[in-house]
Amino acid sequence: MKPENKVAFWYTAARIAGALRPRRRAITPWPARETAPGISVVIPSRNGKDLLAAQLPGIVRELDRFPAEIVVVDNGSDDGTAEWLHSAWPQVQVEISPTPLSFARAVNRGIALARYSHVCLLNNDMILEPDFFAALVRAFEQVPDLFSATAQIFFPKGARREETGKAVYAQPTPADFPIRCDEPIPGEDLTYVLYGSGGCTLYDAAKLRVLGSMDEAYEPVYVEDLDIGYRAWQRGWPSVYVAGAMLEHRHRATASRYFTAEQLDEILEINYLRFVVRAVASREVFRKLWIQALDRLRIRAELGLRQRAATARSRVPAAACNALRRAARIALGGGPPAAADFPEDLLLALSAGGIAVFPGRAALGTPRTLVAGPSPQAGAVLVAFTDRLEPPRTDVLAACHEVVLVRRSDGPLAFRAALRQTARKWRPEVAYLLGDEMAQFAGDCCPARPVISS
Repeated sequence: MKPENKVAFWYTAARIAGALRPRRRAITPWPARETAPGISVVIPSRNGKDLLAAQLPGIVRELDRFPAEIVVVDNGSDDGTAEWLHSAWPQVQVEISPTPLSFARAVNRGIALARYSHVCLLNNDMILEPDFFAALVRAFEQVPDLFSATAQIFFPKGARREETGKAVYAQPTPADFPIRCDEPIPGEDLTYVLYGSGGCTLYDAAKLRVLGSMDEAYEPVYVEDLDIGYRAWQRGWPSVYVAGAMLEHRHRATASRYFTAEQLDEILEINYLRFVVRAVASREVFRKLWIQALDRLRIRAELGLRQRAATARSRVPAAACNALRRAARIALGGGPPAAADFPEDLLLALSAGGIAVFPGRAALGTPRTLVAGPSPQAGAVLVAFTDRLEPPRTDVLAACHEVVLVRRSDGPLAFRAALRQTARKWRPEVAYLLGDEMAQFAGDCCPARPVISS
């Protein structure tokens, strides 16, 4: 069969398999356990002694003000990491796996040992800036039911900034990968994100256990952090971007030692398909995301085949074609057993990059007041449409306790998602819905509370 015919066959088979996706058993929660207030840092490391030597001084410095522990999962190393840690860093607990584990399996080994209320997952190629943990902990003090707080990521000088920490779910063109990192807006903080990067995020340990921790179906790396962040949102547990928790990422310092760029591309594509199948509960949202994913792989495969014909070689067909070839079997592996508590269309609208949160400078007013519309009120939380996402005016920030901006082009669904989540966060006693277009959001905003529409 010609390559282009194979692509068409795999695509059609995957569309059919997606329509037949069965339900699967829920992931089993881990047993609950009592934990003391504090931070357990879990670092998976494979032959990363040099990286840990650069990283650990900053971690110890930043943990100084907290009850804390550091767990390094020595993941199949043969560079003497464990012996070096025992000698140079006796305060570090070392969990040894003689053979290399996937990222999910490795961090789960560390999470299982965690004694504190919050778990911070760190890659061994992350270098922390001052006040890193303090900023992440403050997020849990400010956002009710928070699942994870994720850091702002920078890259070494001269390297392109491939990650920022502000992860959004958006696909500007059918050929684009649907997950990206947006450049943060000056002054933006605690904006809702789809998930926290598994390499630099602080999690609520009890919630991690309820979710069964990282899904070990994601082999050997990638997308497990997206999966658990999405599953947390389904329960109404948000994730936020924290501007003040900063670090430098020496990107793929470990993964690139053991996988080629082509292999990493293929791993990402296959695990993203697994995520759509395993995590997305809503039939309508699943159908939309599944077809988008298949269309994208078909476009990339066909483009790669044309490039290969013209230049005699291209890596694009291998990743896209191999993922498309496996898509039908992945779909038939089954999805989650029940509907989500948090509507998934609102979840995706909330984390699509069209909503930004800015702390204001005014104290929260009494009674707690939410204003949906263009006009701020002293001490209120303001949710407003804007034509462009940019820092609010100085006078608006001075008047409000918090400002949530929604890009108008993202439409009513994004505004409704922002309003709903803002009300869940602040539990306002009074809400002003200014303008007729806001009246439709009253039920989402403050059910059983006074709502004033004008």
